[in-house]
Amino acid sequence: MLIASGCSSDSGSGGSGSDGDQAAGAGATVSASASAEPTVQAAAYGSLPESCGVLSKKTLKSLVPEASKSGKKGTSEAGTRGSCSWSSLDNNGVKGSQFRWLNVSLLRFESDTSRGTGEAQAQKYYDQQVQDAESVDGAKGTKSQAVSGTGDVATLVRYDLKKKEGAFKQQTVVTRVENVVVSVDYNGAGLAGDKAPSADSLAKLAEKAAKEAVAAVSAANGEGAASPSPSGSASKSASSSKSPSPSASTSKAASKSASPSKSAAKKS
Repeated sequence: MLIASGCSSDSGSGGSGSDGDQAAGAGATVSASASAEPTVQAAAYGSLPESCGVLSKKTLKSLVPEASKSGKKGTSEAGTRGSCSWSSLDNNGVKGSQFRWLNVSLLRFESDTSRGTGEAQAQKYYDQQVQDAESVDGAKGTKSQAVSGTGDVATLVRYDLKKKEGAFKQQTVVTRVENVVVSVDYNGAGLAGDKAPSADSLAKLAEKAAKEAVAAVSAANGEGAASPSPSGSASKSASSSKSPSPSASTSKAASKSASPSKSAAKKS
């Protein structure tokens, strides 16, 4: 009887220990699975400035002297996208007139586990914007060059576009600062017999506007000025945004609607 009881006792103890080990193993598996969920670095910038307020009155006066300072607000979504345009016609009577058109567009990307970091998405959109500007139908003498001191990366695309009204000098500056892409589209023409403006002068003005717009984006996110290099990304990434990120379809639509080169050709 004593031997039988001893065997029964040992068997029960062993079974209880095995069940405990299995439960502990299952718990560890669940914990490991939970900690392995994909994460992505938060976007550096969580807001955008008002699109029609990114340029000072002085800058607007030099680019579009006869335009309304308030500008014409385009499609916008608070904190995610915005655009504003100005049109100027300086009529000199029988001597002709000078036409200028300016458009500034902003697009911010939020980090997402399926699409990647906001910065990576912005870089992809930036590349596409530059390609769009370089492939406008009817453009002549297209040239591209890097622009220094403007955001993390910037490109100036310039070309001539002949229309029945006159010869237009097109300047497009596309820049990325962290997870935001800023596009400045600027063109000018001498109409009714007036001489064509200097392409170099227009390019300098477009670059000035781009730098000012980038500084406005940085200021809207609590910074005094835009960082010329991506080295500050780590320190700024802690300020994540509550704004919803644009979906893949939204980004594609934005690329079509905000493409500065095509808009300029149409508006001009």
